[in-house]
Amino acid sequence: MSRLAQTADLTDIQREILSTVRDFVDKEILPVANELEHRDEYPTRIVEGLKELGLFGLMIPEEYGGLGESLLTYALCVEEIARGWMSVSGIVNTHFIVAYMLKQHGTQEQKDTFLPRMAAGEVRGAFSMSEPGLGSDVSAITSKGVRDGDEYVLDGQKMWLTNGGTSTLVAVLCRSDEGHPQGTAPHKSMTTFLVEKEPGFGEVRPGLTIPGKIDKMGYKGVDTTELIMDGLRIPANRVLGGTTGQGFYQMMDGVEVGRVNVAARGCGVAQRAFELGVSYAQQRHTFGKPIAQHQAIQFKLAEMATKVEAAHAMMVNAARKKDSGERNDLEAGMAKYLASEYCKEIVEDAFRIHGGYGFSKEYEIERLYREAPMLLIGEGTAEIQKMIIGRRLLEEYRFQG
Repeated sequence: MSRLAQTADLTDIQREILSTVRDFVDKEILPVANELEHRDEYPTRIVEGLKELGLFGLMIPEEYGGLGESLLTYALCVEEIARGWMSVSGIVNTHFIVAYMLKQHGTQEQKDTFLPRMAAGEVRGAFSMSEPGLGSDVSAITSKGVRDGDEYVLDGQKMWLTNGGTSTLVAVLCRSDEGHPQGTAPHKSMTTFLVEKEPGFGEVRPGLTIPGKIDKMGYKGVDTTELIMDGLRIPANRVLGGTTGQGFYQMMDGVEVGRVNVAARGCGVAQRAFELGVSYAQQRHTFGKPIAQHQAIQFKLAEMATKVEAAHAMMVNAARKKDSGERNDLEAGMAKYLASEYCKEIVEDAFRIHGGYGFSKEYEIERLYREAPMLLIGEGTAEIQKMIIGRRLLEEYRFQG
């Protein structure tokens, strides 16, 4: 265990889970991550190992076959997994957000149907808000769900769907005007639909097409896709929570815990970058001594380590706040913003420490350099986080004149 990024007051069970996950990362993920990433290959063996560890059910209640753990435990596990290979944490995270939304907002029938199989990793989740051309402006979505008897007919195109090919259950946000008069605020006429499908690409069920993987700069291995709905029929009992018009709130609740997750990913990647930098600095010699003995490099290492500690502390605070039942959008926004920005800076400093070798695909830091930018935009850009933080601060510190 390293000196950095320790978490106080963990239970024995939490420590045991984290120790098991770290051991799995060191033995099963780190030795193969670079090779799989360069081939853009889905990490089937790693995912099977995570299933055996029970990680797909980490936060699913015990009554549904999960481990019933806290958001903090989950975030610390994500931190460890991202330290090994960030793409693997993405595979788990989208599944976790759908399970969380079902647990918080699903009908009893929906929970009974999906959560036990999600805990076992048999049903794999993905969620879909974004569309081509709208980015962070969720209220501008155009995908529609229209009631037709006992079914809804879904039409529209979705974008940036993590696990789009491998998932078997997708939570899809659509506009549904049923029961909402003209002029209703956009966010009050959205509904989350639970769409079951076969894994794979092409037409995975009548009216639903997953065209194929989007070729990305980093975040490889995990499949990121579009999702096209053309007359897709969904039973009315697959409206999340059973009531239309609640989709925006349900998705934002999921994204709030997702932001803690992205902060944890940033912490994990940053820790790995620091490990690589501090190790290489002690092996590489210039001017007759290891570069770690040059003051310029020591200053870099000092800054990197301080940022690792600060990001970890903020992430842990945001998770604990949510676990206590309090509103945590301010803390989650701050943690996500700081961790992703610091991650990018720490990775770049480790890259600089490696010199020319950092540019070589032989060295792990090259992969991290391509992965870190995704954290700047995933689960809401830095600019969106700053908007959330600013608004919440003005609520908390309202001027009493």
